[in-house]
Amino acid sequence: MSKLTPKFVKETSAPGTYQDGRGLFLKVTAGGTKSWVFRYSFQGDRRDMGQGSFPAVSLRDARLEADKARLELARGTDPLARRHQLRHEAQAKRRKGTTFKTEAELFLRTHAPSWSPRHAVQWRNSLGTHVYPRIGELPVAQVDTDQVLDVLAPIWSTTPVTATRVRNRIELILDAAKARQLRTGENPARWRGHLDKLLPRHKRSTLPFPALPAEQVPALLHRLDRMPGPAARACELLILTATRSGEVCGARWEEFDLAARIWTIPAHRMKAKRAHRVPLTEAMLEVLEQVQGNHQDFVFLNARRTGPLPGNALRRVLDAAGAENCVPHGFRSTFRTWAAEQTNHPREVCEMALAHTLESKVEAAYNRGDLLDKRRGLMEEWSAFLGTFEREVVFKALSVSEPAGGE
Repeated sequence: MSKLTPKFVKETSAPGTYQDGRGLFLKVTAGGTKSWVFRYSFQGDRRDMGQGSFPAVSLRDARLEADKARLELARGTDPLARRHQLRHEAQAKRRKGTTFKTEAELFLRTHAPSWSPRHAVQWRNSLGTHVYPRIGELPVAQVDTDQVLDVLAPIWSTTPVTATRVRNRIELILDAAKARQLRTGENPARWRGHLDKLLPRHKRSTLPFPALPAEQVPALLHRLDRMPGPAARACELLILTATRSGEVCGARWEEFDLAARIWTIPAHRMKAKRAHRVPLTEAMLEVLEQVQGNHQDFVFLNARRTGPLPGNALRRVLDAAGAENCVPHGFRSTFRTWAAEQTNHPREVCEMALAHTLESKVEAAYNRGDLLDKRRGLMEEWSAFLGTFEREVVFKALSVSEPAGGE
């Protein structure tokens, strides 16, 4: 006969075990947590089967669940083993029904908030172009080596950088699926000890960034100065500061101390994730003065005046200026070559002007300054050089090699 009442279950708080009869009891912990347990014997072994916590499971519901377990016992079935079996079957059904694309989209929703917008777009584009068309609708549990190779083979030799990134992204997604118990076994996208035996290793190579020789840049800057619009001003500032496209296009007024003549680019906008100070010269200040007042936040506005200038706007303005054979990033190479060949500034000053890290870890550990004053002298010389416009030229780019994938 049942002994507990709804009122007692609700009001009791003393730690202990309270029997309801026929194996069902309420367990109250010292912390006040209440839970239901059904105790029974099966083939000589005592088992405790949880029935849920109060108040989520009421006394009535706990008794009904206990009755179901007693019925299983009467049929010769272990109710706890039956519960585990049902859970396993449900999990298997879930594994079978979850597609690679579903798991990939969950991975993106989870991790994209910690990435830069550009990195998130690159992820989505590469998956949408190369992965989803081939394995997107396959159950994530069934993706195997042959299917991973089916994705990678068409791009492995033609676009090696993209192929390497796609392989890594597939591996991360499948690792996440395994962590969520949607997969078992080894990761078919793993490189070391697996795909490295099935695909040729990519050769380390350099990619050329088309860049103008330094002697042609003053004429280009003169031509840009006569062009209207924020893209032309942004391109001028990019050349004068030798910074990256994203750093210029995403510049905010709050980053500039015009009185101290310093532009501080925050760490989250830098490739190396370290804040970078740029000494501002008179020529740079003149460019900034031309766009002051256009927007309270962004220095260079997009065409709709809703946000920062897109990076491809710089390439378009270079084409319009007749420098279609070079790219914005190439001006960093131009600056570095000019600094090495036409100035006496130390190598570390030139490298820090480009926000490059020192090659020696020991040197970097001891040299923690940013050499701002010395870099100011270098940038003043660069600005003076760029002001030496004499005549119009036909721009002809040089291929300046830099490491593939960036600086």
